[in-house]
Amino acid sequence: MKEPAIYIVANKKNGTLYTGVTSNLAQRMIQHKKSLIQGFSKKYGCTKLVYYEVFETMFDAISREKQIKAKKRKNKVEIIESKNPEWNDLYEILFK
Repeated sequence: MKEPAIYIVANKKNGTLYTGVTSNLAQRMIQHKKSLIQGFSKKYGCTKLVYYEVFETMFDAISREKQIKAKKRKNKVEIIESKNPEWNDLYEILFK
């Protein structure tokens, strides 16, 4: 089932962050957790889902991803902590 979403993964609390977009968050998180995606997130071990938003359309999701990526790290941390102050792995809550 396609469900456009943006997400932020981290390697640990206040660690390295990666922001991405997907049409299937559960599948994408499995790919991150198993290090199947080459690039930045694999290199830095970003496997912990710390934030996500779901959208009606992929266009809206991509627009939001670009907006978040343009922000400074401080702003990304504020976005995460507004909904997940403990930086829990939301994958464990959503998909287990």
